[in-house]
Amino acid sequence: MGRGGFLRIAMEIGPAVLIYDGECSVCRKAVEWIRARALPESFEFLSLYSEELTRRFPFLDLAACKRAAHLVLPGGAVLAGERAAPAVFDRLPGYRWAAHCLRLPGSRLLSGIAYRFLASRRHAIAWLFDSGTGRA
Repeated sequence: MGRGGFLRIAMEIGPAVLIYDGECSVCRKAVEWIRARALPESFEFLSLYSEELTRRFPFLDLAACKRAAHLVLPGGAVLAGERAAPAVFDRLPGYRWAAHCLRLPGSRLLSGIAYRFLASRRHAIAWLFDSGTGRA
């Protein structure tokens, strides 16, 4: 079949929906990084402030979406925060090694601590990602 089993049958048929804080420059930069490396049909990106979010995913807890990015897989499974990271890397050509690393024993604990630390401080560190404007 080649090319990673057609990238595992187009990642189980359809794009994953990455839900992120569209008002956060750190989150927007992460989405830009992913978009630049992803195949065109791998992801759909949806800001948690989009009206479309509650229409398409009424079951999602918006407070939880504000605390962590969420990934809705084509089959309907929802992964949040550090649990979404391996699935994101699985969908990026050349980055499956990162997904494997994040699945190693103990890595979920460490990635969870790191994710929660950075996510809770993302607005405070946003200035690092604001193209030198000095503002979030």
